[in-house]
Amino acid sequence: MKFTQIIDFETERIDDLEALLEERRAALADKSYGPVSRLLLRDRDNPNRYLAVVGFSSYDEALRSNDDPDTTQLAQRLAELCTRPPRFTDCDLLDEQDLR
Repeated sequence: MKFTQIIDFETERIDDLEALLEERRAALADKSYGPVSRLLLRDRDNPNRYLAVVGFSSYDEALRSNDDPDTTQLAQRLAELCTRPPRFTDCDLLDEQDLR
């Protein structure tokens, strides 16, 4: 079953945050685990609030990625760019559809 994590965070430094995520994406390119998709949303009512919807092929693959020391280091660096601690919501993906 596919697994999705929603990360709710606030930052005034989204460009710096995106640069770190791009570094991580490049580092994972040759690995068999890690996220398979990412959707980044910005709150229209609070422009410093974002939701990242990160998809994994399975919960086990998410755990494998989470156990990577580089992931821990990335999470610490990302938290430093946030104005409050991120909130995480773990979800099993039950349905996914393209509606158009």
